[in-house]
Amino acid sequence: MSDDDVIFDDSLHEECGVFGIYAHEDAGKLTALGLHALQHRGQEAAGIVTCDGRHFVSERRMGLVGDKFTRQDVIERLKGHAAVGHVRYSTSGETINRNIQPLFADLASGGIAVSHNGNLTNAASLRKQLISDGAIFQSTTDTESILHLIAQSKSSLSNYQRVINALRQVKGAFSFLALSEEGLIGVRDPYGVRPLVLGRLMQKDGGQSYVLASETCALDIINAEFIRDIDAGEAVSITKDGIKSERPFEDAQKRFCIFEYVYFARPDSTLEGLSIYEARKNIGSELAKEAPADADLIVPVPDSGNPAAMGFAQASFIPFELGIIRNHYVGRTFIEPTQQIRDLGVKLKHSANKRIVQGKRIVLVDDSIVRGTTSRKIVEMMREAGALEIHMRIASPPTAWPCFYGVDTPERNKLLAANMKIDEMAKFIGADSLAFISVDGLYRAMYEEKRNDAAPQFCDACFTGDYPIELVDAQDSQLSKISTLFQQNQNS
Repeated sequence: MSDDDVIFDDSLHEECGVFGIYAHEDAGKLTALGLHALQHRGQEAAGIVTCDGRHFVSERRMGLVGDKFTRQDVIERLKGHAAVGHVRYSTSGETINRNIQPLFADLASGGIAVSHNGNLTNAASLRKQLISDGAIFQSTTDTESILHLIAQSKSSLSNYQRVINALRQVKGAFSFLALSEEGLIGVRDPYGVRPLVLGRLMQKDGGQSYVLASETCALDIINAEFIRDIDAGEAVSITKDGIKSERPFEDAQKRFCIFEYVYFARPDSTLEGLSIYEARKNIGSELAKEAPADADLIVPVPDSGNPAAMGFAQASFIPFELGIIRNHYVGRTFIEPTQQIRDLGVKLKHSANKRIVQGKRIVLVDDSIVRGTTSRKIVEMMREAGALEIHMRIASPPTAWPCFYGVDTPERNKLLAANMKIDEMAKFIGADSLAFISVDGLYRAMYEEKRNDAAPQFCDACFTGDYPIELVDAQDSQLSKISTLFQQNQNS
């Protein structure tokens, strides 16, 4: 990855978002809208598969939903009363056309299209075994292993039963959708790491359609009513006979990904009964109590730092100001990436509001620090704009451990918190001071009691190294090295 790429990729990325709808004549169009609302979960590729009960139509494209699924000829091809869709940011598998989901296959029991949000920790082991059994893989994504497991299940079973049999053989995090001629299937892993919600869309003729999606914001865009979160370890089947629910897996301690509240989910979504916007404000408020700063202004690093900065400002009684303005229409650098252009790269995305920050002591509030390259550039930009002091406050604990459950985490030697103490990080980014919210503080902000190490409520492995799901394919050396670095940082 080049330096200019790092400028734009210095953040954690969710792997993908899923959306499915059953019993609506405009299923394809509504799925395109739902995926548009979930675009923040993956910007590399998008796909939709529709079904009319007998025939399937697939459209899978590289790029953004709004660029690829607004053409009339594309939308008109997506006929059928049921659909499943996917937006992708690759963590497992390359960014190539054959990895775009939903993946589709013709089985003995009929066609099936599958979409998966998450990551399988035994994908490599499964793939090796399936290939030795004669399976021929068309993609490099872990989701295809599930498709092969479905295909190998007894043909006398329903597609629903075959999906469950397949998912019983995988380990990892998954919110999984499957569309067959029988209907729509939604399954969440036993730990509930990745989100999945159920909604209902009332039609003018009195009929109703059911929707499964990664976030409630995807329900809102099509005016669907939120019913509930699909529970951890729950499987639902939506057919012409209605909705059926069961819990086909062994019980496990629920461990919803806490980074959904910190960064991934859209602020207007509600997950697991908690408003993302309110959670982020609470995090900022708790951060202000734990790590106050003597300053004139609270300035968010937009857009993800905005709610936490509001909470910080309210709790500290320091004015909130937009000292950084974000350009929403920038992608990669569009001219030759010389060193001079790389140095200017961050300004393509963020600009200092000089009249606001000049001569002021400011607190910069951001959601996380990954590599530290963007934070360093932003601090430098604020200095150039005339800020007298710059105190960086981060609305999450130090990200020192890699994620194996569906988040695109840089290599361990690129995670700043895994290689530096906090005072070293402050010096690296050029801030006068740097502080992160504690793990306990993060849990308090989530309306939980102080974190109980025996029974944590969330998956917080990226902060603590407490991995709830077996890492079958992970190399022991990876975990050993980063564990040592993390403990050194914690003990310092």
